Amino acid sequence: MSDTVTVHGFSPSGNCHKVRLLLEQLGRPYRWVETRSDQGATRTPAFLALNPNAKVPVLVREDGAVLTESNAMLCWLAEGSAFLPADAWARAQALSWMFFEQYSHEPYVAVARFICGWTPLDSPRRADLPRLRERAHAALAVMERHLASHAWFTGEAYGIADIALFAYTAVADEGGVSLARYPAINDWLARVRGTPRFIGLPDNDADVRARLAASA
Repeated sequence: MSDTVTVHGFSPSGNCHKVRLLLEQLGRPYRWVETRSDQGATRTPAFLALNPNAKVPVLVREDGAVLTESNAMLCWLAEGSAFLPADAWARAQALSWMFFEQYSHEPYVAVARFICGWTPLDSPRRADLPRLRERAHAALAVMERHLASHAWFTGEAYGIADIALFAYTAVADEGGVSLARYPAINDWLARVRGTPRFIGLPDNDADVRARLAASA
């Protein structure tokens, strides 16, 4: 696959960053369309025609075909590359971690970060933070146990399950979820950051940084 894909995404979003990181590491040409979901950009008629679910990221091929859901994009983009195991069992293991990320990790780690950074300081949603942080630590404990005896989540080598789990784990502290008690996770994060063509999440804008600081 060498055609240029277009990705509609919000740069501070971990789900969007997953796709951008893999594209960079594949060296694949792409066009990024910054889509401020926090300012209603995913609710316009033009965007809803691409994704009626009103969420980013959205990937569009040159032929106009549309793909939604970040982990589905990772699987499609990684097909035939070293980022996705060729062995069926190893691939299933990688996919199991990607399902874990969306069901047991992202709903707590990412949502805590969202509430801290993108909701008003008096938002009633902040009452959910203790529960979200508790569940986030439960997910991180599962990851820590795996990483105590494995270097990666995609199998023997770095790949898309690592990219999927890295995105929000790397910024867990922005939701008040400290990584201090997870040495294996911190070592893994460093390994991911050391992979070729790695790019990190961009800094949040000033108002988001202020809310994150106040929520710490």
